[in-house]
Amino acid sequence: MTTEAGTLRRLAVPVFLPAAVFGIGQGAAVPVVALQARDLGSSVGGAGLIVAMLGLGMVLGDLPAGRIVARIGERSAVLLGSAVGAVGTALCLLSWTPVVLGVGVAMYGVASAVWALARQAYIIETVPIALRARALSTLAGLNRLGSLIGPFLGAGVVYLLGPRGGFLVELVAVVVAGALMAGMPAVESDRRGARPAQTLRSVLLTHRRVLRTLGGSALIMGASRASRTAVLPLWADHIGLDPTTTSLLFGVGAAVDVALSYPAGRWMDLRGRRPVAVGSLVAFAAAHVALPLTGSVLTLGAIAVLMGVANGLSNGLIMTLGADAAPEDGRAEFLGAFRLCHDTGSLAGPLVLAAVAAVATLGAGSVALGAISAFGAAGMARWVPRRQGRDSAERAVRRNGGRG
Repeated sequence: MTTEAGTLRRLAVPVFLPAAVFGIGQGAAVPVVALQARDLGSSVGGAGLIVAMLGLGMVLGDLPAGRIVARIGERSAVLLGSAVGAVGTALCLLSWTPVVLGVGVAMYGVASAVWALARQAYIIETVPIALRARALSTLAGLNRLGSLIGPFLGAGVVYLLGPRGGFLVELVAVVVAGALMAGMPAVESDRRGARPAQTLRSVLLTHRRVLRTLGGSALIMGASRASRTAVLPLWADHIGLDPTTTSLLFGVGAAVDVALSYPAGRWMDLRGRRPVAVGSLVAFAAAHVALPLTGSVLTLGAIAVLMGVANGLSNGLIMTLGADAAPEDGRAEFLGAFRLCHDTGSLAGPLVLAAVAAVATLGAGSVALGAISAFGAAGMARWVPRRQGRDSAERAVRRNGGRG
């Protein structure tokens, strides 16, 4: 326990605290993106498209982020990401047209991908595998905690300055988080200056079986996690709940989510990744299927809590699975590809929900996401190895019939 506490404590200032600060900035800015777009004359549809640019930027940034970290090291990648994020946030703050705002949001998404991968790679190299899931889950949980606090801290600035106030909070957070992460102690990859030369194409081809199987399950996890943020408020509106009540339900679910972060990581380290991965997606499946049966604050509140449990269990899970499966050579490139699987799902989940709801009903869309989540749980049960490590991941794929 002493060794565990000491190892995690060393990451407090250069890794964990910046994650919380970063989350505060994002939490303050995300709610005002659509409002700023509308103030600039964008239509409702155009505002929605600008909001989606954050996810698109992350998807577009995942693979380049792997190459950047591999070539210049974690600490330099953090500084580069901070610079891109600061410029993107400044564009949002000073935006004079919807297009400029959209470019700024997309740049922030790209920077988010670089930050996330650099922090993940740093933890992989500095934390023993026995503590890996705890460290990554703590990182994810603190980011979620910051996102939960951000809207409250940003509310006063938004009240004084309008929607641009949220971007001002985000800009300060980006600069502070970047300065803190710049103090990360050097690791071997930083001193080396570069990883062994490998092309991104060769990494993707060599490890395509793991990306196709375990990565496919990660994609479904991304879809399940992202769709909950769309379906819950839409259903609340469908049954006649007011926005304040809906926000409170979100808050309760988010509190459960954050509270489970460290326990989920500990369970993964002590009991293995598979039970947590499967349990998370089973909970998502149950919540999505049961949602259309709710018709009151209490029943929808129970679903919000169940979704909070599902999301809390998944905190740090995708980063941990990617770290376990990553090869020594081409690690950063692989991690970027694995993150791309998840982030693509995050982008696709709400689109699937919207498509089914458009041709059928919102309830049918939720049930469809539940079925997809159940399929993902089966995939996690099949492809997640019982034992941690790259060799275990490869053996799990071969044992279960994965083909390249």
